[in-house]
Amino acid sequence: MQTTTSVAEMNAASQRWNTRLVGYHDLNGHGDGMQLLKVGQYVYVAHLGEHDMALSILDCTDPSAPRLLRQLPHPPNTHSHKVQIAGNVLIQNRERPYFAQKGGGGARHEAGIVTYDISDPTDPRPLGRYDVEGKGVHRMWCVDGRYAHVSSSWPGYHENVYLILDVSDPAHPEKVGLWHIPGTGPDDAEGWDLAPGLHAYVHGVIPEGDRAYVSCVDGGVAIVDISDLAHPRTISRINWMPPFGGYAHTALPLPGRGLVIGVCESVKDTCEEDGDKRIWVIDVRHERQPVTISTFPRPVPPPGSPWPDYCQRPQRFGPHNVHEHRPHYGYRNEYLLFATYYNAGLRVVDLRNPFRPEEVGYFVPPAPPGQAAPQTNDVYVDEDRLIYLTDRHNGGLYVVEYEGPEPR
Repeated sequence: MQTTTSVAEMNAASQRWNTRLVGYHDLNGHGDGMQLLKVGQYVYVAHLGEHDMALSILDCTDPSAPRLLRQLPHPPNTHSHKVQIAGNVLIQNRERPYFAQKGGGGARHEAGIVTYDISDPTDPRPLGRYDVEGKGVHRMWCVDGRYAHVSSSWPGYHENVYLILDVSDPAHPEKVGLWHIPGTGPDDAEGWDLAPGLHAYVHGVIPEGDRAYVSCVDGGVAIVDISDLAHPRTISRINWMPPFGGYAHTALPLPGRGLVIGVCESVKDTCEEDGDKRIWVIDVRHERQPVTISTFPRPVPPPGSPWPDYCQRPQRFGPHNVHEHRPHYGYRNEYLLFATYYNAGLRVVDLRNPFRPEEVGYFVPPAPPGQAAPQTNDVYVDEDRLIYLTDRHNGGLYVVEYEGPEPR
């Protein structure tokens, strides 16, 4: 763990506005953090899988001094970069890695999801699993302990589908329903009208009531009726690629305002390769005809920065994800959003005027050891407005306080 002095040094070396670094942990050298959640005093960090670990559990009772309590490795030739928690059940995905793992090799392991009992929050005990053929499960949403909404491979489909699993008996998850993008199923004669070379598959799902908001990579965002979980059906879709960059990563509903935030992930190391990736504000008050009404401000380096534009900084620049609002824990404010932008760090956005989102804070840490720039990856905001951040490769866990205004 970093000392107080080194946290102060990191804070001083960071680009920041209305934020400050409170605490840090290098995750014992396994700094490739991906999705993370905080439940009570414990932070659960799922790892990208470049290193050996699948999950780290930290006690953040004192956020200035996180304590690493447990690390669980991933099996060879898989990664488990997502984590969901509902009650005493923890779920991790298993997926064939789409990148080179350090020290790879070994037997192939089944892909899908694995469930754990966390009656003791520091000691996950395996409960069950649900295996799928193909590359496995990429992303999940489970907050009620009953249903998991999953992006997964599935036999006969040549792209990931939206799979609904009943996990009420976590030792024996069962399939409930399935939705897929037209043109990706075994019997589809026609598909979505996409520009040549574009690639559409289910990346992630966030349900809200009897609707699911599905991010479909280069296919944009779809609104799906899940009032009958066994037979989901498409209501509408919106896409902005071309002319803008695609790879829709997350579709976050703001139900109190009739809005959805559509996040397009940066996936290339240069802006020239990646295209114009943005975070879109979508009006869904008339859900059969969603309309884009604005985008988040494009991050700009502060005065005195070595780079006039973050595109000129090494490694990825652009959006990855936003803090996802959960009904049972974490920060929920439909007027204040938190987004990660890889080498441009964390950006805080005031959304009181949805037609003109305004940046009200940022935190960009110094480059971690072995990296040319930070790759701020995912974000979770606790009820006290403390922000927990991961780095994609080596950075570990950052605890940041937002000190700016709180719009309502």
